[in-house]
Amino acid sequence: MSGLVLKLGPKERVLINGAVIENGDRRSRITVLTSKANILRLRDAIHPDQANTPVRRACYLAQLLLSGEVEARPLWERLFGQVQTLSDILADPHSAALLAQAKSSISEQNAYACLKLLRQLLPLEAHLLAQAK
Repeated sequence: MSGLVLKLGPKERVLINGAVIENGDRRSRITVLTSKANILRLRDAIHPDQANTPVRRACYLAQLLLSGEVEARPLWERLFGQVQTLSDILADPHSAALLAQAKSSISEQNAYACLKLLRQLLPLEAHLLAQAK
């Protein structure tokens, strides 16, 4: 049986279906067999104060969906709107493909896949914002 393999460093924390789990003193490997589990490495999490750019805001919305602490339906709509806005702005072929896949993930209500796709846009966004200064 296959699943998502999490490799955790000492004391690393991960959010699984709303529960924060902390690893022990050694590196470990955990296999998550549930296909629809909501999982977020806390070291990768975006703090609300850091959600200050369009891509970071979209990532934060996907992250909120993974946490399971908010009403999902309106948040899915906001996330789709944010991704649509990004699609209007980032028109290069690579970004367009990632955003199309992100929209597909949203329609499947797969926040993890959407977040994974959106995170790939963070370096491009940082580069574009640095050029604008």
